[in-house]
Amino acid sequence: MNIRYFIFFFLSVFTTSEALAQEKNSERPNWKVFFESREASGTILIVDSRGLSEKVSVYDGIRANKRYSPASTFKIPHTLFALDAGIVKDEFQIFPWDGIKRGYEPHNQDQNLRSAMRNSALWVYANIAKEIGEKKAKAYLEMIDYGNMDPSTENGAYWVNGKLSISAAEQITLLKKLYKNELPFKLEHQLLLKDIMIVEAGKDWILRAKTGWEGRYGWWVGWVEWPSGPVFFALNIDTPNRWEDLYKREAIARDILLSIQALPPSTSMQPTAKASAD
Repeated sequence: MNIRYFIFFFLSVFTTSEALAQEKNSERPNWKVFFESREASGTILIVDSRGLSEKVSVYDGIRANKRYSPASTFKIPHTLFALDAGIVKDEFQIFPWDGIKRGYEPHNQDQNLRSAMRNSALWVYANIAKEIGEKKAKAYLEMIDYGNMDPSTENGAYWVNGKLSISAAEQITLLKKLYKNELPFKLEHQLLLKDIMIVEAGKDWILRAKTGWEGRYGWWVGWVEWPSGPVFFALNIDTPNRWEDLYKREAIARDILLSIQALPPSTSMQPTAKASAD
């Protein structure tokens, strides 16, 4: 009798746990409408940690696990590398503009850490990469288990034109560690990074995020902080129309975050063909 009771209890617990796991990790084909409304193809992975249990939702789970060049989303860990290596002292350090005119006007000026992140100034981080060097960069990448951990390149920045690649799922893993200050870097460096990642904030919420663009596809990754917990997201879309497609990264992600009440209605993004920084 006791054995039967035990078996029944075990099966009940197993069935309940399996059901919860399925509920927590769900494919969201209905989110296709958000991509189609912007004439875009891509994926988005959202990990909603509000409340007692974590809910994972994804549109196109196969693509969410496929690795792509991180492009300027790499500025998130790259900033920690620069601070740890002592190449960047603080957020006030000035990086003098080299005088080379670039296609995005905000790049054509002196930068500090905050503006280099906000304007996605590639030249600042390219200079940082030269000082760090490939050998030390690889050590840092391995230390945080970042994507394929390969900083090699034949030409250009390794996080855009090189072999380095990462999936949306791996982006979320990194963001969760950063949110909890669990990356293997000084606490003050992680706090500074999170501060310069702020895109928007309200009375009881903060949006921290970073865009990225390789040319053929673009990213928007980050999280929204609420008193009840964070909502992490990683979006990746194709950009066949290049600059004209860049606004779609934030637009699609905001639409979906709004649909699950992870952003307040006032933050909705209206369609526009205006190009934004990488």
